[in-house]
Amino acid sequence: MPTLRYAAFLIAAPVWAHVVSMSTGELRIDGPLASYELRIPTTEVAQMANPASILDHIQFDGGHLAKSSCAEESGTYVCHASYEFETMVPETLGVNCTFFEVTAPNHVHWLSATRGANTDQEVFDKSFPRSDLRFRPPSRTETWGRAFGAGFTRAAANWIGLLFFATLAIAARSVWPALGFLAGEATAILIGPKIPWPLPPRFLEAAMALTIAYLAVEILMSAKQSHLKWIAAALGLPHGFLIAGFPALHIAGAAVLQLIAFAALSLIASRVRKWQRPIAWTLLACGLAIFATRIITP
Repeated sequence: MPTLRYAAFLIAAPVWAHVVSMSTGELRIDGPLASYELRIPTTEVAQMANPASILDHIQFDGGHLAKSSCAEESGTYVCHASYEFETMVPETLGVNCTFFEVTAPNHVHWLSATRGANTDQEVFDKSFPRSDLRFRPPSRTETWGRAFGAGFTRAAANWIGLLFFATLAIAARSVWPALGFLAGEATAILIGPKIPWPLPPRFLEAAMALTIAYLAVEILMSAKQSHLKWIAAALGLPHGFLIAGFPALHIAGAAVLQLIAFAALSLIASRVRKWQRPIAWTLLACGLAIFATRIITP
């Protein structure tokens, strides 16, 4: 069993050194015209036969691409595009962004937009490829709620992360391991943007799967509760890389969902404590199975 513990840790360690694939965009609207600037690491488009075609993967409702130009600038691929609209751009502009189809499945695009005195921003990824920009002075509550809700929803859709919290709920006897996990996750969020290499999503999911397997082993070995918070902190690193680079309110929404999930799952775990070992074996098998499918499946 100790061999399995260290094997799981060592296999996961190499893939913790990468972060999520990201790009930024700035849209400026002037009446029926708009200019858009895309900035993305050159490595993200290097595999494309025609990198300039990445602009085909972002559409602004009612907008027609009039002209565009792209060039590499010191490791960053920069595109400038002009759009024409048949009428004045409305206060609410729908945007569809599918950069993840031609870059990396975990690609995140952070779009800022300006229309007169009003600004807005949205985050797009595989889970949320479409959203609306709203060009009117939003209330502070609306701004907070939209960003917080998006992070909460994204975390709820991360089933591998929820499976980890089920494992943590089985292992923990207090809230301290969950807080340790959040501390480790926060560390990864802080250092993630400083790491220049994007992480292939299958390897990131594989590392997260191994955190499930490793924690299941700790349950089977009856790990001391005093050590569990430090273990959870270390295992929080790959989970943190998943949301590194997202706006702060998105991250806060995800953290709240995680705490709610831990509380709910802990309540369930307290009622099935006598089945702890069979459940741990099941979670160990699930973690290793997910790891295997992410590594083996092309």
